[in-house]
Amino acid sequence: MAQTQGAVQAGGAVMDIADVREAIAWQAEHAANSGAPSTARVVRAELAILETDTALARRMTNWAGLTLRDAMPLRVSAGLHHLVLTGEDTRLEKVYAGLTTDQDAVDAIVADMASRYDARLLPWLDGPPQTNEAGRSASIMAGLLWLSGRRGADLGPRFAMYEIGASAGINTMMARYRYDLGGVEVGPSLSRMKITPEWRGDPPPGNPVEIVSISGCDIHPVDLADPEQALRLKAYIWPDARERMARMDAAIALAGMAPPDLVQQDAADFVRDMLAEPQDAGVTRTLYHTVMWQYLPDPTREAIIGMMEEAGTQASSERPLAWLSLETNRQTFNHELHVRYWPNEDPGGSKPVLLAQAHPHGAWVEWFGLGAP
Repeated sequence: MAQTQGAVQAGGAVMDIADVREAIAWQAEHAANSGAPSTARVVRAELAILETDTALARRMTNWAGLTLRDAMPLRVSAGLHHLVLTGEDTRLEKVYAGLTTDQDAVDAIVADMASRYDARLLPWLDGPPQTNEAGRSASIMAGLLWLSGRRGADLGPRFAMYEIGASAGINTMMARYRYDLGGVEVGPSLSRMKITPEWRGDPPPGNPVEIVSISGCDIHPVDLADPEQALRLKAYIWPDARERMARMDAAIALAGMAPPDLVQQDAADFVRDMLAEPQDAGVTRTLYHTVMWQYLPDPTREAIIGMMEEAGTQASSERPLAWLSLETNRQTFNHELHVRYWPNEDPGGSKPVLLAQAHPHGAWVEWFGLGAP
């Protein structure tokens, strides 16, 4: 993955940028380098919002926290996108379509929208983006293929899956998706959700995978059956990403047929309950998550790590434990697939194994396996 220019800052990681203007500029550059030039123009126009006499501008300017870790610029751009999706203000449609490219023109539109819809846009700052994306599950499925072949721990092909930060539970429905991962095909052939990322490197191992159960949690779960909540989720999708919008429509349809098993619960509490459940012999209990770890408070992250490592000491070849994560490397801003599993034949203990890097929205996966750089 080509590293975004300026991704590593002297004295700290990108995610630790606190200056609001610097964060907006970096997020715009990142969107442009990720193939979303229209989104980049709208995010960059948030600098013009800061010049308006609005409550939105004041709250952005005085943001208490790390603006990129909180994804503040993306909260604002989602609110603007929502105004277009609802039809309330469609002036950005030409920007999203790539027909209006002059930054000054985009700045003027966005500043005026901020002034007109100040009260409507302000609540979008209250919570992190719900960036539920089915394409990210390609990396998780590849991780399961790899885990299925770890004979040293006798992991085998059967997995009980538990997702934290599941948002609308789109990736909690991954057992219903069809994957083509570098020529390795997995999942029901007639699924309406087809996930075929550009595959870089060797394909993952073609081992059998059976997901015997799958559930998830979120502190603020989204109900895909509610049109208003589903539209809000669509607002977080970058308008350039038409394939992502099509996947979202497919996920909404699948959820309408059978909703994901999703509960409203704190992530640490969910993991604690997961580890307390009886575990069938021959089934690998697997925690997984995608692009959500950064939003958890430090005590929650520490609690989950502690619980998983303690549970790992009790894992056996008959009742294994695994942990798959596709998360942002806060030093490089690369999105990395790591796996930990127990029991582990590594005499140094179960250390995270870097299996792959991936596009943040699943467009491509670069597979390393055990050959990670």
